[in-house]
Amino acid sequence: MIYYKTDEEVELLRAANMLVANTHAHLAKEIKPGVTSSFLNELAETFIYDHKALPAFKGYNDFPAGCCMSINDAVVHGFPTDYELQEGDIISVDIGTVLNGFVGDSAYTYALGEQKQETLELLARTKDSLYLGIEQAIVGKRVGDIAFAVQNATEKKYGYGVVRELTGHGVGKLLHEEPEVPNYGKRGQGVKLQNGLTIAIEPMITLGNRAIYCEEDGWTIRTKDGSYAAHYEHSIVVRKGAADILSSFLPIEKAELANTNLNSSYNDLRLVKAPTQSD
Repeated sequence: MIYYKTDEEVELLRAANMLVANTHAHLAKEIKPGVTSSFLNELAETFIYDHKALPAFKGYNDFPAGCCMSINDAVVHGFPTDYELQEGDIISVDIGTVLNGFVGDSAYTYALGEQKQETLELLARTKDSLYLGIEQAIVGKRVGDIAFAVQNATEKKYGYGVVRELTGHGVGKLLHEEPEVPNYGKRGQGVKLQNGLTIAIEPMITLGNRAIYCEEDGWTIRTKDGSYAAHYEHSIVVRKGAADILSSFLPIEKAELANTNLNSSYNDLRLVKAPTQSD
């Protein structure tokens, strides 16, 4: 059953999502070679608790951490570990919060130091595909229009792999609500988008083949061919004319630019600019 949100509920969702954005920005200042994802996870959990919220992922189906930390060929759901990040690594960080009974959910991929051009292009184009998907999230369109936009901007245009087994989703009082929002599909198909529908759109794109596998830990999803994977996610509400983005990359991008250990030059390669958002 799809649960449409009132304006008051949308603002509660916005607050939860802005906490996610600020948690990302807090971590982005600390990402550098030698730092472990376990350390970053501890920072995030403390930041969330200090803001009177809960980490949405911790304990969800027995997931052991507050954040998903997926490095290099890990697509999503990676466990925080004691592996020390190195120059040339990328790390996709997925963060969820529960604040005042509503969930925030957003993901971002960070690149450490010097990177291959193909990696920078993957990040730029995956981020582009997220915003192209969001452009379709308006009243009267369908879920398939979002899915087609993401697939067209990645798989069809550049030959990247679009993960089929994992999707975006509705978001609200629960972390995962209906409907599912895949990153591949046909225009004009799927659930019709109506005002007040809140969804998380999250392209999961691989540099190589789209085939994936799950590690023995039961969570970490990796590419079968070992290729790098990028993951960006926004939570949005469907509106007439243009979607309202409830999460924000603005504080993250500021922190990313200020951290000399992070490579933000992929943003210079991007063709699609984000709509204006509040900081």
